[in-house]
Amino acid sequence: MGMIELTRGLHSQRLKKFARRLDFAFRKATWRDRPLPDFLIVGAQKSGTTSLHAYLSQHPQLFSSPLKKEIHYFDGGKHRKSDSFAKGEIWYRAHFPSQRELSAGSRVFEASPLYLFHPLAAERIARLAPRTKLIALLRNPVERAISHYLSTKRRKFEPLPMLEAFQKEEERLEQVLAGRDFKNELYIRYTYKSRGRYQEQLDRYRRYFPAQQILLLSSEEFFNDPHESLKRVFDFVEVDAGFRVGDVTARNVGGSKDEVPSSVHEYLMDYFRPYNRALYEQTGRDFGW
Repeated sequence: MGMIELTRGLHSQRLKKFARRLDFAFRKATWRDRPLPDFLIVGAQKSGTTSLHAYLSQHPQLFSSPLKKEIHYFDGGKHRKSDSFAKGEIWYRAHFPSQRELSAGSRVFEASPLYLFHPLAAERIARLAPRTKLIALLRNPVERAISHYLSTKRRKFEPLPMLEAFQKEEERLEQVLAGRDFKNELYIRYTYKSRGRYQEQLDRYRRYFPAQQILLLSSEEFFNDPHESLKRVFDFVEVDAGFRVGDVTARNVGGSKDEVPSSVHEYLMDYFRPYNRALYEQTGRDFGW
């Protein structure tokens, strides 16, 4: 690349950055005209939330943030040096379409899969938007934990072998949990098993939201028959349930798990058995895990 092309490229990048800042400043200035979300996809991580978000975005009555899928407001974000929750309601509303862009019967939503797991998110959501509906997409916690580990390993954040990483989770997190340091990298990266204890996470939400505002979906059922699951979502958020999504290609699919040792599956199945039982009793539904 020549000097002229490089200079043009840098100039173009600066213009785009300036335009984004100007756009967001306008969005903040018009925050009162921007609704809070009608519903949230709260999790779980590695359970199909990217696919669900993509499918819902095809519905003509559903609008997510045009800026990003995961706003990470109620969990404060994953970056230690920045707390998005501290930026306040004006910052959050700035991410959504204005009322002028929405027709009657439209619904606004976002998807941040850390919300389900984050200990403070449920109360924060209830304080700002108590009527917001919540969708939790739950995956077999054994498979979810393995997928989480493989993703962390691929990003070169995990030095331990798989079974050892699972076995040492409590030791790694002991000081983090004692200090309630929920933005610690250890908490974000190494909560492989903790994120699969769905019953205690749902308990937090049930303290603040009635059961009719919470929809639970199984990842397995969702991917086996996405159209049936989407119909349930459309009914739940009160939009046209007869709309059929055209593209239901799975998004953000992880890599191969063929080399996962049987000892890992056995360890995780034993670990999650009592937690799954508690979930089945809580929800009155056997997910078959």
